Amino acid sequence: MTHDPCQMTNLRRPLSPRKVIAISLAMCLGLVLVMAVSLFLGTAEVSLNKVFGLLSGALQRDDPTGLIVFKIRLPRIILAGLVGFALSLGGVVFQALLRNPLADPFILGVSSGAAFGAILGIFLGFGFALGIPVMSFAGALLTVWLVMTLGSRRMGMESATILLTGVIINAFFTAIIMFFIATVADARLHAMLFWLYGDLSQSRYGPLAFMTPLLLVASVILYGFAGHLNLITAGEETALQLGVEVEKTKKTCLLIVSLIIGLVVAFSGLIGFVGLIVPHLARMAFGSDHRLLMPVSAFGGAMFLVAADTVARTIISPNELPVGVITAFMGAPFFIVLLRKRGSRWSQP
Repeated sequence: MTHDPCQMTNLRRPLSPRKVIAISLAMCLGLVLVMAVSLFLGTAEVSLNKVFGLLSGALQRDDPTGLIVFKIRLPRIILAGLVGFALSLGGVVFQALLRNPLADPFILGVSSGAAFGAILGIFLGFGFALGIPVMSFAGALLTVWLVMTLGSRRMGMESATILLTGVIINAFFTAIIMFFIATVADARLHAMLFWLYGDLSQSRYGPLAFMTPLLLVASVILYGFAGHLNLITAGEETALQLGVEVEKTKKTCLLIVSLIIGLVVAFSGLIGFVGLIVPHLARMAFGSDHRLLMPVSAFGGAMFLVAADTVARTIISPNELPVGVITAFMGAPFFIVLLRKRGSRWSQP
């Protein structure tokens, strides 16, 4: 069995914890900066002096500027960051496990499966407090199981077959969702049409307090598999020889990714290509060692989606676009470029 020398070099290249922490902190500071800039951009003008006045107590929180900043923009920006964080992290894990640079939660149908679960939860009368996120997770998990079962072969998983299976399942679940919306006389479902293309406008602090600790715990667990993902991308046979329980690692990582994708889709709708674009840009800039690639991609995904949502709510102000439209405008050409460059060093997972 032959191995890609670029990947084997990445396995041997020293990467100190200090470097990982320093770059991660730099990305985190970049995210804070992007979020701060986004806070001032929108239909209503928000000045720096008024924000300082709100923070210092010179202005009351019920001031119109305070309502705009703390009740509308800030929770939306935080939600965009959490969703981008989760989608990009999921993309990194999928690309490593499938050893395919085109793998992404949206393309593989995991996001649409989660959306189907959320739609079904709404139809059954569940609430957003717990029922719909659980149904969304179940839909994502069902999709992962279908993709891996239908796309697998007796001697192992063929990456291209799994990817094609995911595309088909994505189209199938999307058709079911549109059938529900078109035929069910429920105002809530019809209102979800905008949500399906990625809507962050309904963000509230309650769901954010629910999502944040779960995403934090899930990301820490996934990061614990960074070394295993490095070996799996170099080849499953190599990973097995070096003591990695490949099947157990795959099942655990897929389960956790299904959880975080299902969770964010329940509150954000379908937002595609974040998990495709950001990991590749991170890999081009920082290499393919998952000990660094995972945090860089996660924070980069958060920055990307905060910026994309800022564009979505300002580009045709006072109206706004679903953020999924912006990411699709960028992601579709990016996907075509990856297809053309498959096999090159630029597109290696």
